[in-house]
Amino acid sequence: MLVTDFDFVLPKERIASRPAEPRESAGLLHVCPPDSFIDGHISDFPALLRPDDLLVFNDTRVIPARLFGKRGDAAVEATLFKSVGLNQWEALVKNARRLRENDIVRFYPPNDNDPAADPLEAKVLGRGEDGMTVVLEFLTDPSVLFARLEKYGVMPLPPYIHREKTGYEDDKRNYQTVYAAHDGAVAAPTAGLHFTKELLAKIDAMGIENVKITLHVGGGTFLPVKVDDTKDHVMHAEFGHISPENARLITQAKRDGRRIVSIGTTALRLLESAADDTGEVHPFNRETSIFITPGYRFKAVDALFTNFHLPCSTLFMLVCAFSGVDCMKAAYRHAIEKEYRFFSYGDACFLEKESE
Repeated sequence: MLVTDFDFVLPKERIASRPAEPRESAGLLHVCPPDSFIDGHISDFPALLRPDDLLVFNDTRVIPARLFGKRGDAAVEATLFKSVGLNQWEALVKNARRLRENDIVRFYPPNDNDPAADPLEAKVLGRGEDGMTVVLEFLTDPSVLFARLEKYGVMPLPPYIHREKTGYEDDKRNYQTVYAAHDGAVAAPTAGLHFTKELLAKIDAMGIENVKITLHVGGGTFLPVKVDDTKDHVMHAEFGHISPENARLITQAKRDGRRIVSIGTTALRLLESAADDTGEVHPFNRETSIFITPGYRFKAVDALFTNFHLPCSTLFMLVCAFSGVDCMKAAYRHAIEKEYRFFSYGDACFLEKESE
């Protein structure tokens, strides 16, 4: 399919720069193919669930991956993109061509411009062919790297959310799910940002079960699709993990005829990567680069809770595959007309799968 088949006009004022407060006041659009749209709020979500549903959450934790420093006197701004080895990260760097192999970059806390301050040092191992990325090896004990990033880094918000260099302090809370457990993501699984401890407790009190899986969301989620035809797009790879116990629980739920409800597209992509053609979900501990477009046959997931996505993005292609292109285009037109808020800090929708 052509990438332009997934384009739509989104007014800039529909892009959210901060989350709704309280979180449960955010909008929730219930989408039932082919053309049923029910307006509500996140607080209504438990009422849309069935008693035997199994909810699947992505419990990755976002690291403060945006760093500011210097190579000599030259300013360097880097956003960690993907882990490629022990203490080694591929990073998007402004003016990356200025960096050469073996250069030492010294990063400083965002509020500290003192050149005498203790820096977080990284060695340049090489540059990417695109000229935009470099591979950095941090010269620190691997056991404390993530702890040091908490001090030296800023949350890597999407480019459509504008912040000053230091960011907003509350982004460290707002751009992290309340159930985040495993460091490694450089972008949030944004559907999960809607879930408060109180909302989770309400769902638990209903006897609805959930499991946690982990997909470390990479910086590729921010990159535009640069080809004309979806068949030519190469999806970024991300590391995922599903434990044997959770794989067994999900598979048994499928066998029992229960709905598997994915909280977010990242959880869905991991579930579909780990599922075989019968719907059985296997343990998983490797990278996935699954790219889901219309025509894909979903094997594991029956319902999807997700945010509103960018035009021509791989995520909008995914939801079109899930509920149908015509249905999702109509749903997004409805959402724009009703002034829903879009993207990472925006509202959400609950999608039923297109009938097969």
